[in-house]
Amino acid sequence: MKKLLLIFTLFLSTLFASENIKFGIYTSDKPSDMYKKFKTVINYLEKDLKAKGIDSKISLKIYPTYDAAIDGLAKGEYDFARFGPASYIIAKQKNENIKLLVMEINKGKKIFNGVFITHDKSGITKLEQLEGKTFAFGNSKSTIGRYLSQSELLKHGIGSEELKSYKYLGRHDKVALAVLNEDFDAGVVKEKTFKKYKNKYASKSLKMLKTFDNVTKPWVVKENMSENVYEALKASMLGLKDKKVLKVFKGDGFVETNDQEYNFVREGMNLSKRF
Repeated sequence: MKKLLLIFTLFLSTLFASENIKFGIYTSDKPSDMYKKFKTVINYLEKDLKAKGIDSKISLKIYPTYDAAIDGLAKGEYDFARFGPASYIIAKQKNENIKLLVMEINKGKKIFNGVFITHDKSGITKLEQLEGKTFAFGNSKSTIGRYLSQSELLKHGIGSEELKSYKYLGRHDKVALAVLNEDFDAGVVKEKTFKKYKNKYASKSLKMLKTFDNVTKPWVVKENMSENVYEALKASMLGLKDKKVLKVFKGDGFVETNDQEYNFVREGMNLSKRF
């Protein structure tokens, strides 16, 4: 009888496994905005994982830099992350055993836009006119904020030597405000940031110079995550249909993905070395 009770207890402990799961992100926008955004999806995941037999507590850590978050995942300091494509590629170079979990979709698509911006008094209407101008990039590890935008500039004859000066400001919102306040002639941001700051002031506004494609964000897991947690997390995210939760991403949900979908970002990163 005691043996049967022990077996049953072990069975229940396996079925309703307790997991402390750590989720990490870096500051591509204001930390307070990011906390509000990701706390919503964490609450959903905790509830859904529990229904799948994993009584989990998911903690959220916001890393101050891209580098710290990338290194943290490569070293297994936390369990899963939402990265930009370039950050995933860099992390994969540091640890080839990290795995893709899912990727986001927006309006049913795996592509969204980066936007070259200028202020309404600049007189600039196309990328070729950036010669001799000042330019604001985002983070030096950002897919849109650096790699793909530099790749696109090179295609239009603009490298670092053609610009008067340039600077990495670290975040999309900082770039938008810097260009809007005329601290820089032009810059690059994700489309959501452009729309948010376009008409922030009544007296001046941002203008769109050109858009370019970027693949949507991957969610990535550390090396050696237990298979049952990995599969449960993936199922929870693929099954996420709650519009209140998805609203924070302004997307439709998540789909399965593979490493090959990020090859064009690798190509852009390689081209950007000539910048």
